[in-house]
Amino acid sequence: MTSGHRADRNAWLMLAAAWVGALLASLGALFVGEVMGQEPCVLCWFQRAFMFPLAIVLAVAVHVSDMRVWRYALPLAGLGWAIALYHSLLYLGLIAEPVRPCGAGPSCSSAHMVIFGAVPLPLVSLGAFTAVAVLLILSRRSANL
Repeated sequence: MTSGHRADRNAWLMLAAAWVGALLASLGALFVGEVMGQEPCVLCWFQRAFMFPLAIVLAVAVHVSDMRVWRYALPLAGLGWAIALYHSLLYLGLIAEPVRPCGAGPSCSSAHMVIFGAVPLPLVSLGAFTAVAVLLILSRRSANL
């Protein structure tokens, strides 16, 4: 196996891992909302608005081996990451909440907004966006783009 072929394969594997991450995050959000019956707060909806398209865009990119997908997927992941970071900081009480973003819908700080009894959903979302973004960057570097 030549080094160029190995780099292409590694780039594709990282892209596939990013897609799996986005898919699992999307399915997890649907599970929490539809199966567990937890209505998402406003900030959760915004995060979904960035994660759900990522799962579709990355699926197509993996299927056609589009190693340049980072150009349009990374901005989606970055914007979703920024919202997830803001949501996480609000949840943890590290920044003041000037306007209550969850006031119109369910509360993001309720006991139901955790998984495994301890992990807050905003932090799970932040982790998912981080993983997707890092994998996209690594895929780009591996493909030498």
